[in-house]
Amino acid sequence: MEKYILLTSGRGPRECNLAVKLVLERMRSEAKQYGLKMETVEVEEIDGLPCSLVLKLRGEASAVFIDRWIGTICWICPSPFRLNHKRKNWFLEVKNWYPVQPVAKMNLKDVQFQAMRSSGAGGQHVNKVSSAVRATHLPTGMMVQVMDTRSQLQNKEIAVLRLEERLLELERLQKNAGKNQSWKNQIDVRRGDSKRIFSGPKFKEL
Repeated sequence: MEKYILLTSGRGPRECNLAVKLVLERMRSEAKQYGLKMETVEVEEIDGLPCSLVLKLRGEASAVFIDRWIGTICWICPSPFRLNHKRKNWFLEVKNWYPVQPVAKMNLKDVQFQAMRSSGAGGQHVNKVSSAVRATHLPTGMMVQVMDTRSQLQNKEIAVLRLEERLLELERLQKNAGKNQSWKNQIDVRRGDSKRIFSGPKFKEL
């Protein structure tokens, strides 16, 4: 079983980024206890500390492990970077993360062709010969109709090219949507009602 989670400080101060690093170290230790394989697939750092990162977990106990972490994590500790700073509670959030699924690549086996009669001007040939083509990409349901030429073969070739163009555009849109959602997840951190609370420089759980 393969699952992903996001750890983020929500663009918090450096102390929150340090908390992300400490949580990661704690997770690695616990993952071994659960017999899980953990891999960092994405990481964003500021001044040498991770402000957000994505982890891939593999193993039968991954769902149980993730349930122990999903939510707000609070670290209670005087700032190690700013002496006499009043704030002592530093927050990050652990969230489920879903990678953007790649768009199905073009494969002629996935394209269903249907001959049809062309419409519009064209004389007797248009009325008698089914040279137009409707092509459907079965994995996505995407469909194009082509009646550019009097050759059904050429119309099929054009239809495939147009489906490829649409698949590339769909992939671009999905990637942009994924980036926007990823950005939203990174900057949105709930504070309060913490799932787990740790304390002090040694990061002991309360």
